[in-house]
Amino acid sequence: MAEQKTRQKVHVRKGDTALVITGKNAGKKGKVLSVIPDKSRVVIEGVNVVKRHSRPTQKVPQGGIMQKEAPIHSSNVMLYCNKCNSPTRVGKKILENDEKVRICKKCGESI
Repeated sequence: MAEQKTRQKVHVRKGDTALVITGKNAGKKGKVLSVIPDKSRVVIEGVNVVKRHSRPTQKVPQGGIMQKEAPIHSSNVMLYCNKCNSPTRVGKKILENDEKVRICKKCGESI
């Protein structure tokens, strides 16, 4: 029987500011560039930078060693609230016009 994949829900979204809480990049924060929900991974700007050796192509005639961000597991990052300048968990709130918003658990401001 084929194993069915379940899509994991990731607590950060593209464009959020996230803080790395564990691993070799602990303490670094940056903007979330992309989210890979199937593998529960996120790519954060300036975090987990790896070197990639590429051969010359028509697009990149120089070739050489390129640096790019590699994905890290979403359990190693925490949403960073810019209003209270601290890492926080996400809460949900329903406004009067039935609109759902994400809020900071520490200061209560919408994210």
